[in-house]
Amino acid sequence: MAKGGKKHKKHQHTLLLEAVMAFFKSQPTGLHNYKQVCAALGIQDATERLEILELLEALVANGQLAEPETGRFRYLYNGSSYVEGRIELSQRGTGYVVTPDHPEDIFIREGDLKNALDGDTVRVHLFARRKGRKAEGEVVEILHRARTEFVGIVDLSPKFAFVVPSNQRMPIDIFVPLQDLNGARQGEKVVVKMVDWPEHAKNPVGEIVKVLGKPGDNQVEMHAILLEYNLPIEFPEAVEEEANRIPMEIPASELSSRRDFRNITTFTIDPVDAKDFDDALSIRKLDNGNWEIGVHIADVTHYVKPGSLLEEEAFKRATSVYLVDRVVPMLPEHLSNGVCSLRPNEDKLTYSAVFELNEEAEVQQVWFGKTVIHSVRRFAYEEAQKIIEGEDGDLKAEILQLNALARKLRARRYQRGSIAFDKVEVKFRLDKQGKPLGVFFKIQKEANELIEEFMLLANKSVAEHIGKPPKEKSGKGGGVKPFVYRVHDKPDPEKLNEFARFASQFGYKLKFNNEAQISSSLNELMKQVKGKGEQNVIETLAIRTMAKAIYTTKNIGHYGLAFPFYTHFTSPIRRYPDMMVHRLLFAYMEGLQAEREAQLETHCKHSSDMEKLAAEAERASIKYKQVEFLQDKIGEVFQGVISGVTEWGMFVELVENKCEGMIRLRDMNDDFYSFDEQSYSIVGKRSRKRYQLGAEVMVKVKRADLVKKQLDFALYEENQFSAKPEPMQNRSKRNKYRR
Repeated sequence: MAKGGKKHKKHQHTLLLEAVMAFFKSQPTGLHNYKQVCAALGIQDATERLEILELLEALVANGQLAEPETGRFRYLYNGSSYVEGRIELSQRGTGYVVTPDHPEDIFIREGDLKNALDGDTVRVHLFARRKGRKAEGEVVEILHRARTEFVGIVDLSPKFAFVVPSNQRMPIDIFVPLQDLNGARQGEKVVVKMVDWPEHAKNPVGEIVKVLGKPGDNQVEMHAILLEYNLPIEFPEAVEEEANRIPMEIPASELSSRRDFRNITTFTIDPVDAKDFDDALSIRKLDNGNWEIGVHIADVTHYVKPGSLLEEEAFKRATSVYLVDRVVPMLPEHLSNGVCSLRPNEDKLTYSAVFELNEEAEVQQVWFGKTVIHSVRRFAYEEAQKIIEGEDGDLKAEILQLNALARKLRARRYQRGSIAFDKVEVKFRLDKQGKPLGVFFKIQKEANELIEEFMLLANKSVAEHIGKPPKEKSGKGGGVKPFVYRVHDKPDPEKLNEFARFASQFGYKLKFNNEAQISSSLNELMKQVKGKGEQNVIETLAIRTMAKAIYTTKNIGHYGLAFPFYTHFTSPIRRYPDMMVHRLLFAYMEGLQAEREAQLETHCKHSSDMEKLAAEAERASIKYKQVEFLQDKIGEVFQGVISGVTEWGMFVELVENKCEGMIRLRDMNDDFYSFDEQSYSIVGKRSRKRYQLGAEVMVKVKRADLVKKQLDFALYEENQFSAKPEPMQNRSKRNKYRR
């Protein structure tokens, strides 16, 4: 009897298991608690209901169900026809899912998105693969929203409102009930939070959480850009209070525990408008005729301790953000511009890399450690440059000696394969309201390169000190201790060949047969394009050809600098990875326990992601100011260079001010034009007229849309330039071109 009872109980359990799994398979994307499962299966007995709960927990443990929320369960796909990944939306409204579970990106048609938005983590059902077709699928579940808050413009109606998002990758307007307007008025720029998206509703439902103000106001627009990229505007009050409690004065006990550089000539060289001085240089001649050069970096981690609110906020931000008219710092101003900043005529705590160099700038030995310095002078780059160019000034001998050593370091670096990218940096002259009055270009000169060279030396040396095992300090081998590296992968050969093909249209010949040829060929190209109309286009495309530099614990070297070991040590006021490096260097030198590699890698990934967001926000602020600058120049004619071609038009960069706008194919009505991907060009069907990437054209400013940050150009009727670029040697023979 007992034996039969056991068999019956086992049979009942099997039937119950099958019923539960059939229920979840029938609703594969739904979340259900045990009460809902019991109701669906018609189970009312208290004992059986408890058994269902235990069964659900067992199925989670066995990997057959998932429990994304406590007490709520869903079906867990194990079949190869389902994958999870991050979706990226195109401007057409279609999407691609990027996932490590599939060898290629998965194409998602607009009707199969299931309300997924750009950046969301989704589950995708893969369609049966058809021969010769790319992988396709449909979104069956949204696992995680990348964001729920959006910046947009209020469009108010008598009974409801919509917010039209500013982000072009958010293709849907958000419905807002009148009671959730939070005081917002027609046409105002706001932050709206998406609170619901009913299954069959066309639009999500939201509530306005912040009113920014009127579009076009500089403060409103800069705040909108920061919020659009999920970047902070201000510090929480508690973080500010914690920072303000840190005293400016340095205790005598701390001074006595450090190597003292206060009597050695030390100074800073920074941008004229800088307030946070991360780094200083010291110089003195040694008795043996060599030079002692100290690279002194603000000792931020002495003040920002693990577990503090300051630490949490610094990690969250990961970087300072530089918009056109402001800096959004990683650390509160009391630290970034005060306590930690290496201001002149003040004692400051630093972490230093001190080098002994001979007259050929060869490192004889290096010392790392905690120091105290006293900067005697703060130079702007322009002041130091005048001294380098022959004018008299403070510390002239020291600056000239440092520059002589920097030149030798730089020459040796280029000989070893470092690539000399020197992209033009666009700056605006702004009035007190932030309105752009003019454009100028920031150019790197020797004073900038002097500082850069010693920062590179310090970064490289710190990475080598930790990354090379002691027995392999002379060359081979990788790191044996977990560490934070700044790495830059080798370029994709296919991208290099495409770039060479593009550059050849201007008469430039590139050779990419081996790694040495790549760097020397690119460096020669950068010299040849300097000052030419196509300089910015070629430099921009050359940089795009390269891989992106990132932070990681897995060292593969820095290709662009030709360094086998490289890190970021020299800017802890504005970069969180530098703080990580300071802590790791100190821990290893003192024999202390460092963070685990997995934790470091997570922090590296976050820092790389935040760096990318900050760069995108900076570009958005520049784009906004470019549109604003040309807003009162509608109808004016400028010389430009075709900087991009797509199937819907061509981008043109104006030579005079580097503003970029689009000529849309639909506006080119003298012919039917189409995009020729092979030749990077737009071609007329009847006339065979060709507008090629890099071609010089004359354009008229047609429209400047501040809301969308878009410039529209039209080809100027009396165009004086050929639409097809000619080799450089033939440009003096250019014929006048008329449409």
